[in-house]
Amino acid sequence: MGVAGSGKTTVGTQLAERLGWEYAEADSFHSPANIDKMAAGSPLDDADRAPWLRAIAGWIGEHAEGAVVSSSALKRRYRDMLRAGGQVWFLHLHGSRELIAARMSTRSGHFMPTSLLDSQFADLEPLSGEEAGLVADVADPVERIVDAAVRAFASSNQGIEG
Repeated sequence: MGVAGSGKTTVGTQLAERLGWEYAEADSFHSPANIDKMAAGSPLDDADRAPWLRAIAGWIGEHAEGAVVSSSALKRRYRDMLRAGGQVWFLHLHGSRELIAARMSTRSGHFMPTSLLDSQFADLEPLSGEEAGLVADVADPVERIVDAAVRAFASSNQGIEG
């Protein structure tokens, strides 16, 4: 989880590969209307996100044996919706607005404009103490983030090996 440009796809694909699990990019669950709205520079609201989150939760439910899905999951209630699909452990990719904006400015072919980054940070509710997961600094190398996630996930009694 994390704001746009935080590295969710990069970390998620490497984490899934390390664990031998299927990976899904949450952007693929968005409706064309949501993508068009964001591409036009308008942030999504809760009504826009609800069907998207339900679709991701459904995918989670179909992969109870283990899978990795990247999703912004910015608010606690969004994460609650995802947890409705099954047991979920979150890796929150956190970093400074400046670093993430710089990364976003160099990527091409993505519908999310850098102009929406402030709305993402405004909506972000960090993981609370009772939510299963880990906060990782996006300034760290991807391999270090993946290693830390595997260790933390394994030690949380989720039944995987590090």
